[in-house]
Amino acid sequence: MNQKKVQVWLPVVLSVTLVLGMFFGYKLRDNMGSYAPSFFHRTKKNPVQEILTLIQQKYVDTVNVDSLGEFAIQDLLSQLDPHSTYIPPVELDMVNEKMQGNFQGVGIEFGMLNDTLNILYVMPDGPSEVAGVKVGDQIITANDSTISGKKRKSDEIRRIFRGPKGSEVKGVLIRDGKKVNYTIVRNIIPIKSVDAAYMIEPTVAYIRLNKFSSTTYEEFMENLERLQKEGMQKLILDLRGNGGGMLDDAVQIADEFLDGNKEIVYTEGKSYPKQIYSARRPGLFEKGKLVLLIDENSASASEVLAGALQDWDRATIIGRRSFGKGLVQEQFSLSDGSAVRLTVSRYFTPIGRSIQKPYSRADREKYEAEVQNRFTNGEVFHGDSSAHNGKAFKTKGGRVVYGGGGISPDVYVAIDTSAVLPRNKRPKIRGFVSDAAYLYFIKNKKQISAFKSASQLQQHLAANADALSFLTTNLAKDSVNLSAFTAPQQKNLTENFISMISWYVWYNEGYARVKNSSDPIVLKALQEIKK
Repeated sequence: MNQKKVQVWLPVVLSVTLVLGMFFGYKLRDNMGSYAPSFFHRTKKNPVQEILTLIQQKYVDTVNVDSLGEFAIQDLLSQLDPHSTYIPPVELDMVNEKMQGNFQGVGIEFGMLNDTLNILYVMPDGPSEVAGVKVGDQIITANDSTISGKKRKSDEIRRIFRGPKGSEVKGVLIRDGKKVNYTIVRNIIPIKSVDAAYMIEPTVAYIRLNKFSSTTYEEFMENLERLQKEGMQKLILDLRGNGGGMLDDAVQIADEFLDGNKEIVYTEGKSYPKQIYSARRPGLFEKGKLVLLIDENSASASEVLAGALQDWDRATIIGRRSFGKGLVQEQFSLSDGSAVRLTVSRYFTPIGRSIQKPYSRADREKYEAEVQNRFTNGEVFHGDSSAHNGKAFKTKGGRVVYGGGGISPDVYVAIDTSAVLPRNKRPKIRGFVSDAAYLYFIKNKKQISAFKSASQLQQHLAANADALSFLTTNLAKDSVNLSAFTAPQQKNLTENFISMISWYVWYNEGYARVKNSSDPIVLKALQEIKK
């Protein structure tokens, strides 16, 4: 069976690709939604506009002038820095939604299996659950659009299901082999920043943040207060894979950990005078032991938070060197409904460290490949070889730290090379494992859903020969021989299989609970936090 990868959008799944949020790096604003007005009200055309008009009117062949214009803008911005970027009108709403923390839609996550749209997750109490949609349903049509049986892109499908609150999506789905008509009334759907928040040990809490949006601080505080009531005395805050976002929310979270009026970060640019952000109120967790987890995809606002806590010796930073994005973008609206995010200033940690790694205006590709190069040159496998290349600084407690290349952890945890899959096969194999997990869950849905906790399910599946045989058999159908991998690689794939099954029951927290039980960085954090 030639199955296509089930595309599950899991914030907790680690990736070596750049995280979209790291390109946001919003400057703190009083009102996130009030972007600067367009600067382009001149009646006189500039040379670029004149050339585009000339091409449209005189060129030998018909061309898409709008696409040419976008290309010219992107090329122009690429001459500035790696993070100034143009957002076309068709993408702007979706990009803004990530930062505002919600969108208008139906509350599902989906994946394509054999060109058929399968429902992977239904938000509790959301529009789709109210309409009776269930995990495992297969959507055939939506508002007169045929969804399954066609090679549609994920963004195209998402646009079909998104729309104004109160509007309807009607269509046909398949459940247990039978056609069912459905009607879903769209509503406001929150985009959660907190993937997981639970007591990982009796006095130790674990919180994972996947982004910093305008709702992140509120979400974080709700969970922090709940965990304190459950007996939290120590905290592990996981920012791995968190590409940043709203500076304001990162600053507010830092304020919960730092006492007095300690400086958190400052920004400065040619047209933007130095602005200092400091702690302003008594924090909820100023004294408890704190560990922060980062990796090569922790960027921007994540690095602001990590840098502040490291400079003040407030937290132990564990993991791998962060991305290294210390440039601040501000969004400006353009007259055609598009926008430009322009770098206007730089971040600096309390002791004056620049987070930004080196870049060349002439070689953007090299900059974008820098994280992948850490895998190629062995840094992520053997240690942070570049940690001491930048300027040396001293923390408030006298420890030496370095600037100019992201945040280097206090405790480095390398990736175990024996468990890493071959790079050229990794995405496909992970996709096949995701397929197998979904199919196993659908086949055993009633039994799996009866388990009370992710740990119980994990213990059951790890000892269940039928489950492991199911994985082996399904991988073989995709020409993947599980026995050909090393023992650590097999263990890694099996854990991913079980974690994905747990995701279908308890969503992101279910995935995290299973994954964290053997995660080397989390295990190291537990060891350090007990010292």
